[in-house]
Amino acid sequence: MKPEHIQHLYNRIGFGILPDKLNQLTAKSKQEVVALIFSEIRQPKPLKVDLSFLKKLKREDLKNKEKRQEIRKKSRRKVGEFSVAWVKRILNPTDVFREKMTLFWANHFVCDSRNNVLFTQNYNNLLRRNSFGNFVNFTKEVSKDAAMLGYLNNKQNKKKSPNENFARELMELFTLGENNYSETDIKESARAFTGYNHNFRGKFILRENQHDSYDKTFFGKTGNFNGDDIIDIITEQKQCAFFISEKIYHYFVNEVSNKEHITAMANVFYKDYNIENLMRFVLLSDWFYDEDNIGSKIKAPIDFLASIHKIVPFEFEQPKQVLLVQRLLGQTLLKPPNVAGFKTGRNWIDSNTLVKRLRLPSILLNHAAITYTDLGDEESTTLKKDKKLKKRTFIKTQTNWLVFEDNFQNINNKKLIINILGLKVNQNTLQLLEENLHIPKKDFCIQLLSLPEFQLC
Repeated sequence: MKPEHIQHLYNRIGFGILPDKLNQLTAKSKQEVVALIFSEIRQPKPLKVDLSFLKKLKREDLKNKEKRQEIRKKSRRKVGEFSVAWVKRILNPTDVFREKMTLFWANHFVCDSRNNVLFTQNYNNLLRRNSFGNFVNFTKEVSKDAAMLGYLNNKQNKKKSPNENFARELMELFTLGENNYSETDIKESARAFTGYNHNFRGKFILRENQHDSYDKTFFGKTGNFNGDDIIDIITEQKQCAFFISEKIYHYFVNEVSNKEHITAMANVFYKDYNIENLMRFVLLSDWFYDEDNIGSKIKAPIDFLASIHKIVPFEFEQPKQVLLVQRLLGQTLLKPPNVAGFKTGRNWIDSNTLVKRLRLPSILLNHAAITYTDLGDEESTTLKKDKKLKKRTFIKTQTNWLVFEDNFQNINNKKLIINILGLKVNQNTLQLLEENLHIPKKDFCIQLLSLPEFQLC
């Protein structure tokens, strides 16, 4: 397999590849490399933080206003901890492809449950657990999860006063896409999801007295449908397979749709809605490795952070600064802007965020300073209220240059360009780099990580 194709593959299913592994894989065929990737997928390991403060919690405690506010305050602080733990796992994954898939699904089945860390943790692990599974079952689990029931107001969906919020987003954002259903379908679907609720520990409950048990007519079918029935009918529509395939294509292949390729994906996916089978098909397809797809995507902020870490491992000395860096880059995990999620592709980059990205390698690896002006007016106003955070602060990291030296010991600066960037470099940039080939490898590495080309994968 060609080295540039291997680099492209590992940029998309993870956050890059180191020279030794790249050299090992060049002797293998595409089929062998893809088979190896799937053989390395492990049983999902739940991500957890210490939630011992909830162990003695009783339902009655939530009726007390002061206790409820105290629990909510602790919970929001713990959600911050969980966000830090998630970034740490992404930077040091034992199963990189699953973590990449979890990031994808988190921006597809978008949910925000910042007031309840237990629900946040459970939901995040639901995404991780189902990331390569059956999409139909996955969607059914999402519909019954406490975090989602709260986020899209389905707890307020009762037979006497149906709430259509979840029913609408289920079709518009999660399964079919806009304009592929009618207003009547939304109303009838909402009736099927009435009575969906959970106990205060997050366990799903169907409240029979609030569930509409009369016949509904949905996509031309009539029956006493519940939520699972609605999802079954939705996934019978081939548009669902096409919609999900297109989103996966945009995330893993190219932001610009290719209808022929996406239709081929949908044909595979529609057979059984097996996510792993779909991903195998994508990674084995010749068009995945087309030159137009290599270096065509702008890295999401978290991907950018992880790709730096892949080359030069670092660790934040102050965990809260993980959250600061996320805010700085415009992608704070567990804090989506809305139910449609983060806008991707070119939306990640503007004149301000590009400057921040180009400075980040020096900030992380050379302890450069950041100031409030780096954060923009909105964040600046918020952060100035925190007296502990000075107007000029440093991101403190422990940087492991010894690991970098070991991984790249047989790679000179000229080869480092190919190993780190993995794509064609602008001629003017290449000329500038060649003029600096004499500088120490560490400095040359930071220079490469600070290039606009490193923003791409």
